Amino acid sequence: MENTIAGYFLSFEPLQYLVQNSSAFLGFDTTALIGFMIFFIFGVVFLGFLATVGGFGTFAERKISADLQARIGPNRVGPYGAFQLIADGIKMISKEDIMPRSADKFLYYLAPFLSLFGVVCTIAVIPFSGNFIMADLNVGVFYALAISSIVGVGIFLGGYASNSKWSLLGGMRGAAQIISYEIPVTLCIMMIVVLAGGISFGKIIDQQAGMPWNWYIFHNPFTFIGFFIFFISNLAETNRAPFDLPEAESELVSGYHTEYTGIRFGLFALAEYIEIFVVNGIAVSLFLGGYHLPFDFLEGTIPGNLLQFGTFFIKTCVLYYIVIWIRWTFPRLRVDHLMSLCWKYLTPIAIFNLVGVAIWMVAFDGHSMFDLLFSGSSHSGGGH
Repeated sequence: MENTIAGYFLSFEPLQYLVQNSSAFLGFDTTALIGFMIFFIFGVVFLGFLATVGGFGTFAERKISADLQARIGPNRVGPYGAFQLIADGIKMISKEDIMPRSADKFLYYLAPFLSLFGVVCTIAVIPFSGNFIMADLNVGVFYALAISSIVGVGIFLGGYASNSKWSLLGGMRGAAQIISYEIPVTLCIMMIVVLAGGISFGKIIDQQAGMPWNWYIFHNPFTFIGFFIFFISNLAETNRAPFDLPEAESELVSGYHTEYTGIRFGLFALAEYIEIFVVNGIAVSLFLGGYHLPFDFLEGTIPGNLLQFGTFFIKTCVLYYIVIWIRWTFPRLRVDHLMSLCWKYLTPIAIFNLVGVAIWMVAFDGHSMFDLLFSGSSHSGGGH
Protein backbone atom coordinates (compact mmCIF):
# COMPACT_ATOMS: atom_id res chain seq x y z
CA MET A 1 0.00 0.00 0.00
CA GLU A 2 2.99 2.33 0.51
CA ASN A 3 3.33 3.23 -3.19
CA THR A 4 -0.40 3.66 -3.85
CA ILE A 5 -2.53 6.77 -3.46
CA ALA A 6 -4.07 5.33 -0.27
CA GLY A 7 -0.63 4.77 1.25
CA TYR A 8 0.43 8.29 0.29
CA PHE A 9 -2.47 9.93 2.13
CA LEU A 10 -2.10 7.59 5.11
CA SER A 11 1.38 9.06 5.60
CA PHE A 12 -0.18 12.43 6.48
CA GLU A 13 -0.18 13.23 10.20
CA PRO A 14 -3.97 13.90 10.55
CA LEU A 15 -4.81 10.52 9.04
CA GLN A 16 -2.20 8.78 11.17
CA TYR A 17 -3.84 10.40 14.19
CA LEU A 18 -7.24 9.13 12.97
CA VAL A 19 -5.86 5.60 12.52
CA GLN A 20 -4.35 5.55 16.01
CA ASN A 21 -7.51 6.80 17.73
CA SER A 22 -9.90 4.64 15.72
CA SER A 23 -7.73 1.58 16.36
CA ALA A 24 -7.75 2.27 20.10
CA PHE A 25 -11.53 2.80 20.09
CA LEU A 26 -12.46 -0.23 17.95
CA GLY A 27 -9.82 -2.58 19.35
CA PHE A 28 -8.15 -3.52 16.06
CA ASP A 29 -5.80 -1.92 13.54
CA THR A 30 -7.91 0.22 11.20
CA THR A 31 -5.11 1.05 8.75
CA ALA A 32 -6.45 -1.32 6.09
CA LEU A 33 -10.05 -0.14 6.63
CA ILE A 34 -9.22 3.56 6.29
CA GLY A 35 -6.92 2.77 3.36
CA PHE A 36 -9.82 0.99 1.66
CA MET A 37 -12.08 3.99 2.27
CA ILE A 38 -9.51 6.32 0.67
CA PHE A 39 -9.11 3.90 -2.22
CA PHE A 40 -12.89 3.68 -2.68
CA ILE A 41 -13.37 7.47 -2.64
CA PHE A 42 -10.61 8.04 -5.18
CA GLY A 43 -11.93 5.14 -7.25
CA VAL A 44 -15.35 6.80 -7.53
CA VAL A 45 -13.76 10.18 -8.30
CA PHE A 46 -11.49 8.63 -10.89
CA LEU A 47 -14.39 6.77 -12.52
CA GLY A 48 -16.09 10.14 -12.96
CA PHE A 49 -12.84 11.54 -14.35
CA LEU A 50 -12.65 8.73 -16.90
CA ALA A 51 -16.27 9.27 -17.93
CA THR A 52 -15.48 12.96 -18.43
CA VAL A 53 -12.38 12.08 -20.46
CA GLY A 54 -14.50 9.78 -22.65
CA GLY A 55 -17.11 12.48 -23.09
CA PHE A 56 -14.55 15.12 -24.00
CA GLY A 57 -13.02 12.55 -26.37
CA THR A 58 -16.23 12.59 -28.42
CA PHE A 59 -16.23 16.39 -28.33
CA ALA A 60 -12.56 16.55 -29.39
CA GLU A 61 -13.29 14.10 -32.22
CA ARG A 62 -15.96 16.43 -33.60
CA LYS A 63 -13.96 19.64 -33.23
CA ILE A 64 -10.70 18.24 -34.61
CA SER A 65 -12.44 16.57 -37.55
CA ALA A 66 -14.23 19.86 -38.26
CA ASP A 67 -10.92 21.74 -38.24
CA LEU A 68 -9.34 19.20 -40.57
CA GLN A 69 -12.29 19.47 -42.97
CA ALA A 70 -12.66 23.28 -42.71
CA ARG A 71 -16.01 23.00 -40.89
CA ILE A 72 -17.27 24.63 -37.69
CA GLY A 73 -18.25 21.57 -35.67
CA PRO A 74 -20.30 21.75 -32.43
CA ASN A 75 -20.79 25.40 -31.44
CA ARG A 76 -24.37 25.73 -30.18
CA VAL A 77 -24.37 24.19 -26.70
CA GLY A 78 -22.19 26.13 -24.30
CA PRO A 79 -19.02 28.10 -25.07
CA TYR A 80 -17.28 26.69 -28.13
CA GLY A 81 -19.84 23.87 -28.03
CA ALA A 82 -18.19 22.43 -24.90
CA PHE A 83 -21.49 21.29 -23.34
CA GLN A 84 -22.30 19.12 -26.35
CA LEU A 85 -21.06 16.05 -24.46
CA ILE A 86 -23.62 16.71 -21.70
CA ALA A 87 -26.40 17.00 -24.28
CA ASP A 88 -25.24 13.75 -25.88
CA GLY A 89 -25.20 12.00 -22.51
CA ILE A 90 -28.75 13.12 -21.71
CA LYS A 91 -29.86 12.02 -25.17
CA MET A 92 -28.31 8.57 -24.74
CA ILE A 93 -29.92 8.04 -21.34
CA SER A 94 -33.35 9.19 -22.50
CA LYS A 95 -33.48 7.12 -25.70
CA GLU A 96 -35.56 3.96 -25.78
CA ASP A 97 -33.66 0.74 -25.07
CA ILE A 98 -34.60 -1.65 -27.88
CA MET A 99 -33.46 -5.29 -28.06
CA PRO A 100 -34.01 -7.56 -31.09
CA ARG A 101 -36.65 -10.22 -30.37
CA SER A 102 -34.32 -13.10 -31.32
CA ALA A 103 -31.25 -11.81 -29.48
CA ASP A 104 -29.60 -13.63 -26.58
CA LYS A 105 -30.88 -11.39 -23.78
CA PHE A 106 -28.21 -12.17 -21.16
CA LEU A 107 -25.21 -11.79 -23.50
CA TYR A 108 -26.80 -8.79 -25.23
CA TYR A 109 -26.99 -6.89 -21.93
CA LEU A 110 -23.61 -8.16 -20.71
CA ALA A 111 -21.49 -7.18 -23.75
CA PRO A 112 -21.30 -3.37 -23.31
CA PHE A 113 -20.56 -3.73 -19.59
CA LEU A 114 -17.70 -6.16 -20.35
CA SER A 115 -16.14 -3.67 -22.76
CA LEU A 116 -16.33 -0.85 -20.24
CA PHE A 117 -15.18 -3.10 -17.37
CA GLY A 118 -12.02 -4.17 -19.22
CA VAL A 119 -11.06 -0.57 -19.95
CA VAL A 120 -11.76 0.86 -16.48
CA CYS A 121 -9.92 -1.95 -14.66
CA THR A 122 -6.82 -1.47 -16.82
CA ILE A 123 -6.40 2.09 -15.58
CA ALA A 124 -5.81 0.83 -12.00
CA VAL A 125 -2.13 0.00 -12.62
CA ILE A 126 -1.10 3.06 -14.64
CA PRO A 127 0.85 5.61 -12.54
CA PHE A 128 -0.39 9.16 -13.16
CA SER A 129 2.22 10.58 -10.78
CA GLY A 130 4.74 9.36 -8.26
CA ASN A 131 2.00 8.71 -5.68
CA PHE A 132 -1.12 8.65 -7.82
CA ILE A 133 -1.62 4.99 -8.68
CA MET A 134 -4.56 2.90 -7.59
CA ALA A 135 -2.72 -0.45 -7.39
CA ASP A 136 1.08 -0.62 -7.69
CA LEU A 137 1.30 -4.27 -8.74
CA ASN A 138 4.68 -5.85 -9.34
CA VAL A 139 3.05 -7.58 -12.32
CA GLY A 140 1.31 -4.43 -13.57
CA VAL A 141 2.20 -4.91 -17.23
CA PHE A 142 0.94 -8.51 -17.20
CA TYR A 143 -2.26 -7.37 -15.45
CA ALA A 144 -2.89 -4.66 -18.06
CA LEU A 145 -2.45 -7.12 -20.94
CA ALA A 146 -4.74 -9.68 -19.30
CA ILE A 147 -7.59 -7.42 -18.17
CA SER A 148 -7.68 -5.38 -21.40
CA SER A 149 -8.43 -8.59 -23.32
CA ILE A 150 -11.94 -8.49 -21.84
CA VAL A 151 -12.73 -5.60 -24.21
CA GLY A 152 -12.40 -7.94 -27.19
CA VAL A 153 -14.74 -10.42 -25.53
CA GLY A 154 -17.34 -7.68 -25.10
CA ILE A 155 -17.09 -6.68 -28.76
CA PHE A 156 -17.46 -10.26 -29.98
CA LEU A 157 -20.38 -10.98 -27.66
CA GLY A 158 -22.08 -7.77 -28.74
CA GLY A 159 -22.01 -8.94 -32.34
CA TYR A 160 -22.92 -12.55 -31.55
CA ALA A 161 -25.76 -11.85 -29.11
CA SER A 162 -27.56 -9.44 -31.46
CA ASN A 163 -28.45 -12.32 -33.83
CA SER A 164 -27.80 -10.08 -36.85
CA LYS A 165 -25.52 -11.07 -39.71
CA TRP A 166 -24.00 -7.59 -39.92
CA SER A 167 -23.35 -7.49 -36.19
CA LEU A 168 -21.94 -11.02 -36.24
CA LEU A 169 -19.53 -10.14 -39.05
CA GLY A 170 -18.42 -7.06 -37.12
CA GLY A 171 -17.92 -9.08 -33.94
CA MET A 172 -15.90 -11.74 -35.77
CA ARG A 173 -13.75 -9.08 -37.41
CA GLY A 174 -13.22 -7.46 -34.03
CA ALA A 175 -12.17 -10.73 -32.40
CA ALA A 176 -9.76 -11.61 -35.22
CA GLN A 177 -8.33 -8.11 -35.30
CA ILE A 178 -7.83 -7.72 -31.56
CA ILE A 179 -6.34 -11.19 -31.08
CA SER A 180 -3.97 -10.70 -34.02
CA TYR A 181 -2.71 -7.25 -33.05
CA GLU A 182 -2.14 -8.30 -29.45
CA ILE A 183 0.93 -10.17 -30.76
CA PRO A 184 2.95 -7.12 -31.91
CA VAL A 185 1.69 -5.12 -28.91
CA THR A 186 2.95 -7.80 -26.50
CA LEU A 187 6.28 -8.12 -28.32
CA CYS A 188 6.82 -4.36 -28.10
CA ILE A 189 6.01 -4.41 -24.39
CA MET A 190 8.48 -7.28 -23.92
CA MET A 191 11.22 -5.06 -25.34
CA ILE A 192 10.65 -2.57 -22.54
CA VAL A 193 10.44 -5.36 -19.96
CA VAL A 194 13.86 -6.60 -21.12
CA LEU A 195 15.30 -3.09 -20.74
CA ALA A 196 13.73 -2.38 -17.36
CA GLY A 197 14.26 -5.83 -15.86
CA GLY A 198 10.75 -5.92 -14.40
CA ILE A 199 7.05 -5.83 -15.25
CA SER A 200 5.96 -3.11 -12.84
CA PHE A 201 4.88 0.19 -14.40
CA GLY A 202 6.44 2.02 -11.48
CA LYS A 203 9.85 0.47 -12.11
CA ILE A 204 9.65 1.09 -15.85
CA ILE A 205 8.78 4.77 -15.38
CA ASP A 206 11.36 5.35 -12.63
CA GLN A 207 14.12 4.18 -14.95
CA GLN A 208 13.17 6.90 -17.46
CA ALA A 209 13.60 9.74 -14.96
CA GLY A 210 15.52 12.85 -15.92
CA MET A 211 15.90 14.38 -19.34
CA PRO A 212 13.85 13.27 -22.39
CA TRP A 213 16.80 11.39 -23.86
CA ASN A 214 16.41 8.94 -20.98
CA TRP A 215 13.02 7.90 -22.35
CA TYR A 216 12.96 4.35 -23.69
CA ILE A 217 11.86 5.52 -27.13
CA PHE A 218 15.37 7.01 -27.51
CA HIS A 219 17.25 4.17 -25.80
CA ASN A 220 18.25 2.40 -29.02
CA PRO A 221 17.07 2.11 -32.65
CA PHE A 222 14.94 -0.96 -31.89
CA THR A 223 12.84 0.77 -29.22
CA PHE A 224 12.40 3.79 -31.50
CA ILE A 225 10.91 1.59 -34.21
CA GLY A 226 9.05 -0.40 -31.56
CA PHE A 227 7.17 2.67 -30.37
CA PHE A 228 5.61 3.20 -33.79
CA ILE A 229 4.72 -0.49 -34.10
CA PHE A 230 3.13 -0.28 -30.64
CA PHE A 231 1.19 2.85 -31.58
CA ILE A 232 -0.07 1.46 -34.90
CA SER A 233 -1.07 -1.84 -33.29
CA ASN A 234 -2.99 0.01 -30.59
CA LEU A 235 -4.99 1.78 -33.28
CA ALA A 236 -6.14 -1.66 -34.39
CA GLU A 237 -6.68 -2.81 -30.78
CA THR A 238 -9.03 0.12 -30.18
CA ASN A 239 -10.81 -0.33 -33.54
CA ARG A 240 -9.79 3.13 -34.69
CA ALA A 241 -9.58 4.17 -38.33
CA PRO A 242 -7.95 3.19 -40.58
CA PHE A 243 -8.49 -0.10 -38.70
CA ASP A 244 -12.20 0.31 -37.83
CA LEU A 245 -13.27 -2.89 -39.62
CA PRO A 246 -15.46 -4.11 -36.70
CA GLU A 247 -17.71 -1.08 -37.31
CA ALA A 248 -17.18 -0.25 -41.02
CA GLU A 249 -20.42 1.70 -41.46
CA SER A 250 -20.06 1.64 -45.26
CA GLU A 251 -20.12 -2.18 -45.22
CA LEU A 252 -21.78 -3.36 -42.00
CA VAL A 253 -24.11 -0.45 -41.13
CA SER A 254 -22.41 -0.09 -37.74
CA GLY A 255 -20.86 -3.48 -37.12
CA TYR A 256 -20.99 -5.15 -33.74
CA HIS A 257 -23.20 -2.49 -32.10
CA THR A 258 -25.67 -2.09 -34.98
CA GLU A 259 -28.56 -3.45 -32.88
CA TYR A 260 -27.74 -1.42 -29.76
CA THR A 261 -29.62 1.74 -28.82
CA GLY A 262 -29.68 4.30 -26.04
CA ILE A 263 -27.40 3.93 -23.05
CA ARG A 264 -26.04 0.53 -24.14
CA PHE A 265 -24.79 1.99 -27.40
CA GLY A 266 -23.42 4.86 -25.32
CA LEU A 267 -21.47 2.43 -23.14
CA PHE A 268 -19.75 0.96 -26.21
CA ALA A 269 -18.85 4.46 -27.41
CA LEU A 270 -17.66 5.51 -23.95
CA ALA A 271 -15.51 2.37 -23.65
CA GLU A 272 -13.87 3.15 -27.01
CA TYR A 273 -12.92 6.70 -26.10
CA ILE A 274 -11.70 5.77 -22.62
CA GLU A 275 -9.68 2.93 -24.13
CA ILE A 276 -7.92 5.38 -26.43
CA PHE A 277 -6.86 7.35 -23.35
CA VAL A 278 -5.77 4.18 -21.55
CA VAL A 279 -3.62 2.74 -24.36
CA ASN A 280 -2.01 6.13 -24.94
CA GLY A 281 -1.31 6.32 -21.22
CA ILE A 282 0.39 2.93 -21.43
CA ALA A 283 2.45 4.15 -24.41
CA VAL A 284 3.51 7.22 -22.40
CA SER A 285 4.46 5.02 -19.44
CA LEU A 286 6.48 2.55 -21.50
CA PHE A 287 8.19 4.78 -24.05
CA LEU A 288 7.81 8.49 -23.19
CA GLY A 289 8.96 8.77 -19.60
CA GLY A 290 5.54 8.57 -17.97
CA TYR A 291 4.88 11.39 -15.52
CA HIS A 292 8.52 12.44 -15.17
CA LEU A 293 9.62 16.03 -15.66
CA PRO A 294 13.23 16.96 -16.45
CA PHE A 295 13.55 18.35 -12.91
CA ASP A 296 11.30 16.73 -10.27
CA PHE A 297 12.33 19.07 -7.45
CA LEU A 298 8.81 18.90 -5.92
CA GLU A 299 8.62 15.11 -6.08
CA GLY A 300 6.62 13.57 -3.24
CA THR A 301 4.70 16.75 -2.41
CA ILE A 302 1.11 17.51 -3.37
CA PRO A 303 2.14 20.28 -5.85
CA GLY A 304 4.74 17.90 -7.27
CA ASN A 305 2.15 15.16 -7.76
CA LEU A 306 -0.23 17.61 -9.45
CA LEU A 307 2.59 18.76 -11.73
CA GLN A 308 3.46 15.16 -12.60
CA PHE A 309 -0.21 14.38 -13.21
CA GLY A 310 -0.42 17.36 -15.58
CA THR A 311 2.71 16.19 -17.40
CA PHE A 312 1.32 12.69 -17.86
CA PHE A 313 -2.06 14.05 -18.96
CA ILE A 314 -0.53 16.42 -21.54
CA LYS A 315 1.65 13.67 -23.06
CA THR A 316 -1.37 11.37 -23.28
CA CYS A 317 -3.56 14.06 -24.83
CA VAL A 318 -0.95 14.75 -27.51
CA LEU A 319 -1.12 11.08 -28.55
CA TYR A 320 -4.94 11.27 -28.29
CA TYR A 321 -4.90 14.15 -30.77
CA ILE A 322 -2.72 12.14 -33.17
CA VAL A 323 -5.15 9.21 -32.97
CA ILE A 324 -8.05 11.47 -33.97
CA TRP A 325 -5.92 13.16 -36.62
CA ILE A 326 -5.13 9.79 -38.21
CA ARG A 327 -8.80 8.80 -38.29
CA TRP A 328 -9.72 11.79 -40.42
CA THR A 329 -6.67 11.55 -42.67
CA PHE A 330 -6.30 7.96 -43.90
CA PRO A 331 -8.88 5.73 -45.65
CA ARG A 332 -9.99 2.44 -44.15
CA LEU A 333 -7.93 -0.66 -44.94
CA ARG A 334 -9.47 -3.71 -46.54
CA VAL A 335 -9.82 -6.61 -44.11
CA ASP A 336 -7.22 -8.82 -45.85
CA HIS A 337 -4.78 -5.89 -45.96
CA LEU A 338 -5.41 -5.35 -42.25
CA MET A 339 -4.43 -8.91 -41.38
CA SER A 340 -1.49 -8.91 -43.80
CA LEU A 341 -0.11 -5.78 -42.16
CA CYS A 342 -0.15 -7.54 -38.79
CA TRP A 343 1.18 -10.98 -39.68
CA LYS A 344 3.51 -10.17 -42.59
CA TYR A 345 5.01 -6.89 -41.41
CA LEU A 346 4.39 -5.69 -37.86
CA THR A 347 4.82 -9.04 -36.10
CA PRO A 348 8.11 -9.99 -37.86
CA ILE A 349 9.52 -6.50 -37.27
CA ALA A 350 8.47 -6.66 -33.61
CA ILE A 351 10.22 -10.04 -33.20
CA PHE A 352 13.34 -8.60 -34.87
CA ASN A 353 13.23 -5.61 -32.49
CA LEU A 354 12.90 -7.85 -29.44
CA VAL A 355 15.94 -9.89 -30.47
CA GLY A 356 17.77 -6.66 -31.31
CA VAL A 357 17.11 -5.20 -27.86
CA ALA A 358 18.36 -8.39 -26.20
CA ILE A 359 21.57 -8.26 -28.25
CA TRP A 360 21.95 -4.55 -27.49
CA MET A 361 21.68 -5.22 -23.75
CA VAL A 362 24.42 -7.81 -23.92
CA ALA A 363 26.69 -5.94 -26.33
CA PHE A 364 26.46 -2.50 -24.67
CA ASP A 365 25.69 -3.47 -21.06
CA GLY A 366 22.35 -1.64 -21.09
CA HIS A 367 23.78 1.75 -22.13
CA SER A 368 21.61 3.94 -24.32
CA MET A 369 22.56 5.51 -27.64
CA PHE A 370 23.17 8.86 -25.96
CA ASP A 371 25.43 7.31 -23.34
CA LEU A 372 27.53 5.71 -26.05
CA LEU A 373 27.64 8.78 -28.28
CA PHE A 374 28.23 11.52 -25.73
CA SER A 375 28.85 10.72 -22.07
CA GLY A 376 29.85 7.07 -22.03
CA SER A 377 28.27 6.81 -18.57
CA SER A 378 25.79 4.21 -17.49
CA HIS A 379 22.22 4.97 -18.54
CA SER A 380 19.86 5.38 -15.62
CA GLY A 381 17.28 3.17 -17.33
CA GLY A 382 19.54 0.23 -18.10
CA GLY A 383 17.96 -2.99 -16.93
CA HIS A 384 21.13 -4.59 -15.63
